[in-house]
Amino acid sequence: MTIRRRALLGTAATFPALPALVAPRDARAQDIFPSRTLRLVVPFAPGGSVDMTGRLMAQMLQPVLGQTLVVDNRGGAGGNLGAAEAARSEPDGHTMLLASASILAANKFLYTKSMPIDPMTDLAPVTRVTTGTVFMTVKADSPYRTFQDVIAAAKKDPGGLTMGSSGTGTISHLTISKVCRATGADITHVPYRGGAPALQDLLAGNIDMMFDVIPLAMAHVREGRLRVLAAASAERVTYVPELRDVPGMKELLPGAGIDMQSWYGINVPAGTPENRIAALHKAIVSVVDTAEFREKMEPNGFTTIVDASPSAYGAYTRSQEAVWKALVAESGASLD
Repeated sequence: MTIRRRALLGTAATFPALPALVAPRDARAQDIFPSRTLRLVVPFAPGGSVDMTGRLMAQMLQPVLGQTLVVDNRGGAGGNLGAAEAARSEPDGHTMLLASASILAANKFLYTKSMPIDPMTDLAPVTRVTTGTVFMTVKADSPYRTFQDVIAAAKKDPGGLTMGSSGTGTISHLTISKVCRATGADITHVPYRGGAPALQDLLAGNIDMMFDVIPLAMAHVREGRLRVLAAASAERVTYVPELRDVPGMKELLPGAGIDMQSWYGINVPAGTPENRIAALHKAIVSVVDTAEFREKMEPNGFTTIVDASPSAYGAYTRSQEAVWKALVAESGASLD
């Protein structure tokens, strides 16, 4: 079950800045939380779309939590290094992980022998915070003006075109695999340690295109340095003016059933006390479910979403495993 902004309008108004979110257990010993600096582990490189989300969340959560919230970038292994760092931290609520769908639901099928944690047992859910559509982007001076141009060129010169992604097994990689399978095109996948270095190489002309979530690239789109050719979601993304004319997969590949969208959520180490998870859920919802947060995320191609409870988020994550397992199987990717 999910709740969107209007369902929780009263939360932010009634949720004060809280130096002590958890009530005392008894008069002799108070469970003060948070009692010190908190950490938000972002399992990708600085400057990427996930990092952008994490830094905005940290900025807006600090006054609610009444403590400093530090963003800790731990990129590598498709997000597994950061996820493992968070999972192995003290389960006291002071460490959170900004997790992606690929980390929670896909990586176990990619790293079948070397997955360092089991997200279902080593992490505890708090709530989702955003969802994002994947887009194909090229440089503004690229000879490819449309999605069909790219596919035609890839068929004419198999393997000659290069497409960067934020990492092997991420949604950007799985998207290009799905598109190539649906079209018969052959495009060389170039994985990076996050979206930011891939974008730098795209702007430098070292790769032909990217297929990734769009927030990181939006400033370049608006300034005319990048052109967006396709949305990997089934429908167009109409809530971003600059993307309204970009066709979705229902138009480009009717009948292919492609609808690639990622989601991002907050998890904590397994064993974190339930009352602290509940306190974090309430605090995060009070930030995410506001006009201010939504208005900063939507122009960059992300929509906001919160779960009614940590258990609802956990149930959603479990339901997504079959979806992502099928995507990995279709891509043929393996990282062991």
